[in-house]
Amino acid sequence: MREWDPLTASATEIASIVALLNEAMAIDLPDDPLWHDGSMRDYLAVTMPGERKVMWLAEETTGDAGRGIPPLGGANVLLVGDIGVMEIVVHPKARRLGVGRELLSQVVKRAADQGYTALGVEVPGETSAVEFYHRFGFTCAFTEVRSVLDLSSVDWFALGELAAGVGAGYKLDFYSGGPPLDMYAAYAAAKAEVRESYDLGDLELRPSSYEPQRLQASINTLAARGLKLYVVVAVHESSGEVAGLTEVVVPQQHPTRADQYDTVVVPRHRGYGVGRAIKARMLFELRSAEPGITQVQTWNAAINEPLIRVNQELGFVPDRQWLEYEADVADLVTRLGIS
Repeated sequence: MREWDPLTASATEIASIVALLNEAMAIDLPDDPLWHDGSMRDYLAVTMPGERKVMWLAEETTGDAGRGIPPLGGANVLLVGDIGVMEIVVHPKARRLGVGRELLSQVVKRAADQGYTALGVEVPGETSAVEFYHRFGFTCAFTEVRSVLDLSSVDWFALGELAAGVGAGYKLDFYSGGPPLDMYAAYAAAKAEVRESYDLGDLELRPSSYEPQRLQASINTLAARGLKLYVVVAVHESSGEVAGLTEVVVPQQHPTRADQYDTVVVPRHRGYGVGRAIKARMLFELRSAEPGITQVQTWNAAINEPLIRVNQELGFVPDRQWLEYEADVADLVTRLGIS
């Protein structure tokens, strides 16, 4: 077991991490696209300003990763705000041998040393990770459903009607790389207003930005990690307000499947077809800007019925539950026997 820094790792070590992810995913998420080595070093290393990430590798023999042999497992914890956001991946051949427990112990030790009181982790449903986190006292705080849209199944004519179905008085604009600078304040304000009016109970383990300065930092960080951001914004023309927005990221690390980030519609602008129109417009823009994309994945809370209906109209198909688990660091220290 060793602490590991992707910034100083060899290219061979980086490739061994990609192999670990793909060999684990072949068991856990066999229908997901494989990871690629495009910008993987930056993807692993770059964080938002003020955030810190610590990583560990478990190897059968020290230096295996440097020889191109996939490690037995890897873990990282992102220390941000009042919660540490962690990930653990164990190679299929090393499961139920104590590797996951030892990686978790490393994360818990560091979180405790840094004064963090809670850890959170995202867990795909129907995988062995569910049992693993239950065993150590993690509780499920939030459940979403991941849905996937296969672009080959899209009726583009019908989608065009949905994209044009926004009410009068709204203008839709598409931007590559994020909204223009003069829109940052209104863009962030729309996200913040929706967050305050529609609290879903999410632990917010995935990135989002609710004020202009953090929005700028978030956009810069995405680009530095090899994630290309596209946004469609609906502007209410008479007031100039951002009425709604949708964000999609195309990762160099799995470039055939795009990730849907935030989609929000400000409450007073609901009922005018804004949510449906911006998501439909985004699909048209992606088809042109990223012809290599074959799928788009999105996550929705079960109680977010309006957006679930929109996704169903667009052709998204529910795939599996996505669970957010959390645990108290002090409790984990006791359970793991950490001194």
